[in-house]
Amino acid sequence: MPRHRGKFDVNRIEPYELSRSRIENFIKCPACFYMQQVEKIDFPSIPGFNINEATDILLKKDFDHYRRQQKPHPFLVKNGLSNLIPYRHENFELWTQSLHFGAENRFHYDDHENNLRVGGGLDDVWLNTISNKLHIVDYKSTSQKNDNGPISLNDTWKGSYKRQMDIYVWVAREKGLDVSDNGYFVYVDAQHKDINGMLIDEDPTKAWMEFSTIIIPYRADTSWVAPTLLEIRSFLEKQTTCPEHTPKDRFKGCDLGRYLNEASTAM
Repeated sequence: MPRHRGKFDVNRIEPYELSRSRIENFIKCPACFYMQQVEKIDFPSIPGFNINEATDILLKKDFDHYRRQQKPHPFLVKNGLSNLIPYRHENFELWTQSLHFGAENRFHYDDHENNLRVGGGLDDVWLNTISNKLHIVDYKSTSQKNDNGPISLNDTWKGSYKRQMDIYVWVAREKGLDVSDNGYFVYVDAQHKDINGMLIDEDPTKAWMEFSTIIIPYRADTSWVAPTLLEIRSFLEKQTTCPEHTPKDRFKGCDLGRYLNEASTAM
C-alpha cells in the first residue's frame, strides 16, 4: 500500500503517518503543526546531536550483548532490577529505526478510527521475568551543571520525554504487546567538575569523557493519547487557516512564533 506522509491530503485513503515528534509539535503549537503538516513548510534545520546519538548506539550495544544471552545486564543487577532482561523479538531492530517508522514491521500502529499511523523508534525494551510484562526504555544523554542537583524528570521541558514514553506504551499495547505502565529512562551524564581534561597523554589521537549513570522509573499515562489523536484528525480535516502560535514564556510555548512576531515588528 502507498504511504501517506509529509503533506496531509484529505482525499487519501491510506493512514496518515504521524511520528511521536509530530504529535509533540501539535501539543506544543498547533500553528507550527499546521505549517508543517498542512502547508508543508519546512522549518530551518539544525545540526544533529551526534554525541547523543553515539551514546544511544553504545548503550544499545551494551544491552544487545545481554539480549543475545538473555541475561540481566550487570547495570540492572546493581540497580536492584535483576528480574529484567533485554527483550528479544524478530522485529526489534526494525522497531529502533525511527526514520522509517511507517514502513513494514516497524514500531507503529494504525489507528483505524482516525486513519492515522502512529509510531516512532524505540531505544530499548526490557522483559520482566517475574510478571512477564514488557517495559519501554528510553536512553538520554546530558551534561548538567553539578549545582542543579540530581537528574530528574521534574523540569517542565521534560514533559516531552514523558509524553514520548506514554505514546510508545500506547502503541505497544495497541500492537498487542503486554506492556507495563512502568517505563525506565537510562541517563548518562557527562562529568566536568573536578575533571582535569580529556586528552590522553599516552595517545595523542584519543580523548576520553567520563559519564555518571542513573536509571529513572516513570509510570506512563496513556489516557491523553487517543483523545489527542481524535483532535489531530479533526484539525487536519477542518483547519483551513493557520491558527495563532502558542505564546512563549520562559519554559514553554513556541519559539518560532515569538521569532516571527518579533521579526515582523522589527521589519
